[in-house]
Amino acid sequence: MEIPSILSLVTYLPAAAALVLLFIPGRAARAVKGCALAASLVTFALSLRVVARFDQARPGFQFEESTRWIETAGYRVSHHLGIDGISLFLVLLTTFITPLAILASWNSIQDRLKPFMICLLVLETGMVGVFCALDLVLFYVFWEVMLIPMYFLIGVWGGERRIYAAVKFILYTLAGSLLMLLAILALFYANGGSTFDLVEISRALSSGSVRLAARQEFWLFAAFLVAFAVKVPMFPLHTWLPDAHVEAPTAGSVILAGVLLKMGTYGMLRFCLPLFPSTAIAAAPYLSALAIVGIIYGALVAMVQPDLKKLVAYSSVSHMGLVVLGIFAFTPEGLQGAMLQMLNHGLSTGALFLLVGMIYERRHTRMIADFGGLAHAAPALSAFFLVVTLSSIGLPGLNGFVGEVLVLAGTYLRSRAAAALGATGMVLGAVYMLWMYQRVFLGKPNAANAALGDLGLREKAVLLPILGLMLWIGVYSGTFLGRTEASILEVVERIERARGPEGGFRVDAARGVLETRERR
Repeated sequence: MEIPSILSLVTYLPAAAALVLLFIPGRAARAVKGCALAASLVTFALSLRVVARFDQARPGFQFEESTRWIETAGYRVSHHLGIDGISLFLVLLTTFITPLAILASWNSIQDRLKPFMICLLVLETGMVGVFCALDLVLFYVFWEVMLIPMYFLIGVWGGERRIYAAVKFILYTLAGSLLMLLAILALFYANGGSTFDLVEISRALSSGSVRLAARQEFWLFAAFLVAFAVKVPMFPLHTWLPDAHVEAPTAGSVILAGVLLKMGTYGMLRFCLPLFPSTAIAAAPYLSALAIVGIIYGALVAMVQPDLKKLVAYSSVSHMGLVVLGIFAFTPEGLQGAMLQMLNHGLSTGALFLLVGMIYERRHTRMIADFGGLAHAAPALSAFFLVVTLSSIGLPGLNGFVGEVLVLAGTYLRSRAAAALGATGMVLGAVYMLWMYQRVFLGKPNAANAALGDLGLREKAVLLPILGLMLWIGVYSGTFLGRTEASILEVVERIERARGPEGGFRVDAARGVLETRERR
């Protein structure tokens, strides 16, 4: 049975629950937490329904909903939602991470609990909206809506330097957002000033009915790219991320690493490549070089961090650099690997922040030098941390391996040197993650660490679903890759068409493989 307007339900149910929370007394903590958790779980269940009903053989957008929103003389803005293989699992990742973030904050957030839960739910609506919006103005609205609750999560419930981190986060993101807004308006007028609909604009650019001058396309590409590069964040626009992660509460760090960073790479796949393929091809060598710098730089800086949270934050710079490298390889393998690596990073790094938060709740310190021997006092915690660590460094059999191999294989087809340099991130990642694990969990514990309590039932319930997905993706990645393939091939086809006839044979071969598989 089809659920009408299911994408609207997935998008706006958390915001509706936040509205309900306004009428629940703040002192009724159990009711506040229960309402927030129930709304996030129902939203997750609805997103599972979307995944189950998604037709993986069909390219283009599905579950589309479009209603008039703003319509005046010369302007037409619609409430247009839809998903394809690129956005499908990012929506699922968002709805999966949010209830876990709520559970992780069950006991740690005591002050201003109701506003905290409202911020988490509004943030979920903003994130899902970004991945589902197919109107440029609607996309921009969701992009900006998402900033407000994250600003408060960092600035109100963060650490000692929370105001500095929150302001830095908002200024960096707003600067990029304003450039994107100007590019949206320029694209609107270049298309004849009739619509902001992404599908119509993309079709017009692809068919040649609307042509952009080379200089115009360059500046539009650059404006979108800066907004997305800040969000990734790409080197050298990454400096807001470590501060935001260190100062944010555990739930904020989990959502920031798990979902918000993916908005940048999603934007590159959704806007930069399909709308401006010629400029994307010209810029690819430079962006790949920046991605490689980010991979190596992030890993080297993570290696010398004394703070657990800052180490995980810099690892995100390295891992997201690998995603960008896969995107600008312009091969089906590279783009498939980048898509899968977005999910992998959301799971592994989100789990790392959850585990670091659990350690901090027990010891009230994140300094690596203060630990040692935690495996003796908390064997379950150390076992979970080890599995997540191995996932993060790409151990075969876990999720990180599949994504990294696909990215490097796709990059190798374009540039062997880029693939070799990108692979150093895997080696360095193993160095800093395993060295960190050794210093924190192995050895003889001191008196404070010996008294550390192990994981409780609620904490295991938060971590087990993540570990289950890590194993599932590592062993049976076809569940995910099959649903993204048709949409990825559309992007590659657009790029190859802009490149010229000499580059088109690989996408034709890949599409033939896909069609053969579907016939079987």
